[in-house]
Formats: sequence, C-alpha cells, structure tokens
Amino acid sequence: MEGARQVTAAVRWNFLGFFKNPRVIITFLFSFILCFFLSDRAMMVADYYDSSMQALEPFIWTFGDADSILLCSLLLILLFLDLPKLSPFTPYMLLRMKKSRWLLAQFFYIFLVTVLYMTYVLLVTGILCMQKTYPGNIWSKTAALLAYSGMGRDLSVPSTVKVMESTTPVSCSFQIMVLLICYALTLSFLMLLFQMKSGRKAAIGAGLFYSLFGFLLNPDILAKILRKEEYEMFLVRRITGWVSPLNHATYGMHDFGYDVLPSIGQSCMIFLVLLLFLSFLSFYTLKKYNFSSFTGD
Repeated sequence: MEGARQVTAAVRWNFLGFFKNPRVIITFLFSFILCFFLSDRAMMVADYYDSSMQALEPFIWTFGDADSILLCSLLLILLFLDLPKLSPFTPYMLLRMKKSRWLLAQFFYIFLVTVLYMTYVLLVTGILCMQKTYPGNIWSKTAALLAYSGMGRDLSVPSTVKVMESTTPVSCSFQIMVLLICYALTLSFLMLLFQMKSGRKAAIGAGLFYSLFGFLLNPDILAKILRKEEYEMFLVRRITGWVSPLNHATYGMHDFGYDVLPSIGQSCMIFLVLLLFLSFLSFYTLKKYNFSSFTGD
C-alpha cells in the first residue's frame, strides 16, 4: 500500500500545472488543426457522394497511415518535452521512495497522458465529422467507396478491403489506439533516458531520430529513394514491416492473412520488449544520476 501511495503521489506531482502549461495547450491546439486537415479528405468523399460514415471511421482514417502517425509523434515529442519533470523537489522524492517506484510513476504518467491525448483526438475527429456519422458498429458506404474503388489510395485514406473484411470499426479503432499508445510509450521512455543521460537537446534529438528512422523505412519512401516499382518492393516491405517502429504502429502494415508481416499482437510484444529494455537502461542511468544536477532548468 505504501508503494502504491508513493507512485500515486509521484504521478500527481507530474500532473501539477499540466492543464495550464502553454506547451500542453499548444500541443492540443495543433492536434485539433491536424485532425481538421486529415479528416477533411474523407469528408470530401462523403459530401460528394452524399454518404454517411461510422462514428469511429474518421479516427481510423486519420491515424491509420504512417504519415499521420509521424505527425502525431512529433506532437508527442512536444507534449513530453519536459519528461522527466525535474525540479529541486525531485531528489527529495527519490530519497523517500525507491527509484523503481519513481520510474513506474513516469510510466503511468506517460500512459495516462497518452490515453488522454488519443481520447481527445478520437473525440475531435468524431465531432468534426458528426454531421455525416452514425453509431452502429458496421462499415459505412463511404468506407466501401474508398476501399473498393481505389479512391482511398489516391486520397491517402487508409480504407482497405483487407481491413474491412477482417474487423469492425470499434475493434479497428481500439487496436489503432493500442498501437499508438505502445509507440508513444517507447518514444517517451527513449526521450526520458536521453534526458537523464545527456540533457534536453539529446532527448529531442533521440525522439526525432526515432520518428524519422521509421519514416525513412516506410516502403513507399524507400521505393522513391531506390527508384523501384511497387512489385519490386515485396521483400523490402516485409523487412521494414518488422524493423520499423513506425510501421509497427501503423495498423495497415500488419498481417491480415495476405502478407508476411507482424500481427497486432506481435507488434505489441515487440514494443513491450523495447519498453522493458529502455526501462532497464533508464533505471541503470537513474542509479548513477548526479542529484546536484536536478535544478529544474
């Protein structure tokens, strides 16, 4: 019980001033603008054909492709810029509680903030498109138009036949949220590790490298760089699907019975292993951290 109280107290400390923080407000404002521009692609199709959408489809199409997740990850870097929250009070907490509990508190803080952020994104995309949406858990006519006609590919909307045949909108949106949370946890713990090891600039650099590394391993980007046709990229697509963290976070880059790609569960396990590895390195770094450098700057 004492350990739970200490972890809860550390999480509450991290949330102090969170909703009044200008950086957090700007992040959520930029997220609203991002959702507005990304959801507009599907709305154009719905308006043109006067068709409806399932309430969760705008969220699925907004964050179902790698480019959108990359933009989302850049906003997450801004959101977790001060992670871990260091101040003159931090050494006092670390002296009163085990370092493992303090690190666990950082995990819960990141998890709660990410869930809050993704819930906000889901609500915003739903509200922006609410005039054309319905609550039933069944794919819409708009989704069918985008998937079967090829318009989805032309408009960069990730509505595909294999997704529609393998799951429902509720299940699909839940899996997308789980993948994004796993991706955000690994990204944030990487930034936390470099923040404690080398400072804020190194943490920002590590976060940007993690995001851009996945972006450069996008099969479509590699095809343009290598000047290859799509049929020549089968092996590359398979390799990058397993190597790239951004592809692991992208719902459409998974095995639905058509490709030799990781399943949703396998991607979650890979993120978990990576998170445990980063947690171990963070704990090792924390044990050797110089408390005198906790200045809050």
